[in-house]
Amino acid sequence: MIAAWACLVVGAGVILGVPGDPFALALGAPLAVSGAILLFIGLGMNTQSTNSPEEIAAWSPDAVKMPDAGRPMYRVDTSLDPPIRSSILCGRCGHLEWVDGSKPSSYDCVDCETPLWIKEEE
Repeated sequence: MIAAWACLVVGAGVILGVPGDPFALALGAPLAVSGAILLFIGLGMNTQSTNSPEEIAAWSPDAVKMPDAGRPMYRVDTSLDPPIRSSILCGRCGHLEWVDGSKPSSYDCVDCETPLWIKEEE
């Protein structure tokens, strides 16, 4: 939608900014027409989510190993809707752990016993 409106505005600006110039018309007209086409495509898109609330609540990240970047890599995902839960993925061994609440202040992987973080880094 943003690209459609941008094409329409820029195309109209080029056409109206230099009236009577054939180059401005040759440049601005296709741009404005493509903006109108993009606008119709954008308005026709289905924006409704096809996932049910149960499927969204049951989501979990893939338990995969991450490349070692000089220190252990990890991934923390926290849900925004109650019940607040956080998933912690250890990149060294690929172990996925769920904890209640938001991200803890420190965490050691229960599988490979690697300290992932000591306190919140900002």
